[in-house]
Amino acid sequence: MTQTVKLDIMSDPICPWCYIGKTHLDKALAEIPNHPFVIEWHPFQLNPDMPDAGMDRREYLERKFGGKDGAVRAYAPVVEHAENAGLKIDFEGMKRTPNTLDAHRLIHWAGIEGKQNAVVDALFNAYFVEARDIGDREVLADIADSVGMDAAVVMKLLQSESDREDIRTRDSHSREMGVNSVPTFIVANQHAVPGAQPPELWGKVISEIMSQFEASSAE
Repeated sequence: MTQTVKLDIMSDPICPWCYIGKTHLDKALAEIPNHPFVIEWHPFQLNPDMPDAGMDRREYLERKFGGKDGAVRAYAPVVEHAENAGLKIDFEGMKRTPNTLDAHRLIHWAGIEGKQNAVVDALFNAYFVEARDIGDREVLADIADSVGMDAAVVMKLLQSESDREDIRTRDSHSREMGVNSVPTFIVANQHAVPGAQPPELWGKVISEIMSQFEASSAE
């Protein structure tokens, strides 16, 4: 039986570092197709107090960074790292900053169907590349449909209270564990790897894990 290692990822689909971090991780995993990771995504809202309907992005940037100049300075390293990772982010096209609770509910339901990675990719693409409002339930249902989930069922769930409190509780639990920024990767339920780490680091982590497996099986 192939040995596996759990990789838990705390993330928010509007977090650009999470988008960059997943891109780096995916690159490393593609280069080591027999990697041992079993990945699960967990909710962490960057803006847990965001109104349910989200807010105008310009207003959000004014509040958070004191205006466009402050936002440009804050996002400069994001733009640089995104370009280095081969990503384009349409900051100019973004009109709203959403509340991501519903997006996290969709990620949770996708996990039940074994489609978490596909939904996370689709959410990142919708928000950062297409500048769509991923707080809009029609957009979320469309994303669900794009990965083979039942859009009508997802819409019905989104219109209910299903798993809202569970997502909030899991978010709070991560903060209580000491997670205060995302992405945060937890390897084998014990080693925390914070931030958008380069593919080379993931390559080393995977090599070390596989060496440990080989050593233990040879004993």
